[in-house]
Amino acid sequence: MPPEVEDALSSMTAVNNEFFYWVSIALMMLIHAGFLAYEVGASRSKNVLATAMKNLLAFATIVASFYFVGWFLYNAMPSGFIEFNDAAKAALPWSDNMGPNIADPASGIFWGAFALFAATTGSIISGAVLERIRTSAFLILTVLVGSVVWIIGAAWGWHGAGWMLTKLGFHDVGAAGCVHMIAGFAALGVLINLGPRIGRFREDGTAVTIRPHNLPLTMLGLMLIFTGFFGFLMGCVIYSGDGFTTIYASPTTLSAFAFNTLMGLAGGIIGAYLTSRGEPFWTISGGLAGVISVASGMDLYHPALGFVIALAGGAMIPYIGKLLEKFRIDDVVGAVAVHGGMGLYSVLMAGIFLAGYPNTDGNPSISFWGQLIGAVVFAALGFIPAYVVSLGLKKAKMLRIPPEVENQGLDLTEVPATPYPEGIPVTTMPTNGIHAEVLIVEEKVKA
Repeated sequence: MPPEVEDALSSMTAVNNEFFYWVSIALMMLIHAGFLAYEVGASRSKNVLATAMKNLLAFATIVASFYFVGWFLYNAMPSGFIEFNDAAKAALPWSDNMGPNIADPASGIFWGAFALFAATTGSIISGAVLERIRTSAFLILTVLVGSVVWIIGAAWGWHGAGWMLTKLGFHDVGAAGCVHMIAGFAALGVLINLGPRIGRFREDGTAVTIRPHNLPLTMLGLMLIFTGFFGFLMGCVIYSGDGFTTIYASPTTLSAFAFNTLMGLAGGIIGAYLTSRGEPFWTISGGLAGVISVASGMDLYHPALGFVIALAGGAMIPYIGKLLEKFRIDDVVGAVAVHGGMGLYSVLMAGIFLAGYPNTDGNPSISFWGQLIGAVVFAALGFIPAYVVSLGLKKAKMLRIPPEVENQGLDLTEVPATPYPEGIPVTTMPTNGIHAEVLIVEEKVKA
């Protein structure tokens, strides 16, 4: 082949590689548009703008802090400890690779894809703690998880040289563990210290359902997240121009991801629909639960198996939500059940159904015990730092807004704007687990 043809092919491969991840970043932005709509709809009308602002601020603070800290940690900590190897030095914010370096045009694209993964962890926590957390406390916690905690987990278990792969044969190709599980368990740690919204539980512990003010918007937000998930999964593979490999450098195809993503989505929706008896919020959340359920092994599952795993996963989330209510945990969007619970489930299912499957050269085969140890590590990595830091904020009286502010709504105190100047009803429904009277209070705002 003439040298000029080889050069042209090489250039085309490089451009295609960069464009592949550029598109993945664009699609992942839909995840954050979806989370914003999802959480705004799940809030009561007196908190919708504050909810939207928290999503915007979480995105901005995580992207900035991930540039200065997170990307370095991913490249420095695969062994379990910080090492100033060549990749780590190249990820330092003052490195030539972390700017408009023509000699290395792809660094920013790869960093951008991981930065969007990081921002997803912040959005997961954001939905769980709606309507009662201080903005300053939320931003401290979301930067902790988004730019430090999850990326350490990714370096350990979602990296071709990570110690969880090289020592345990750990397999989590779709980041169910290092993204969803860590963020879900971090949300649980924060919720324990934050406490439930005022009126969420009666004195005897009976749960009171506080309805979303706009359930259709919440459902639309989840559909946007489903769309953005295809960009998320694009970032979970390595594209070289000659084909695709997983993050662990094992061969794969986009067909495997397409089959199992769609079958997981379908299975999760059906499973949640059946066990929630058609409750819309849990039904559509089941789609997200289904995709997460199959994420750890979606490069290797047969689509029929993926559907069954997701069907069971979607069926479980309403029960996990009810279990959390028994402990007076007020998770507004079901983040602990969907992300934490299904992340754990996904990692363990890969250990059951993929046990004995050979890993990349020189690494142990996939095993249940390796997956179990990895799951314990991720659970601790998510829960402990978030619990300790949120406890410190609670002790300093910096975690939760005052009761009078919570009753009036955050929009009146935090946001210089009015979301619905014509007025909109606020609906709550006290329940005893089956049905109860419906109390509708109309808040009218007159110009």
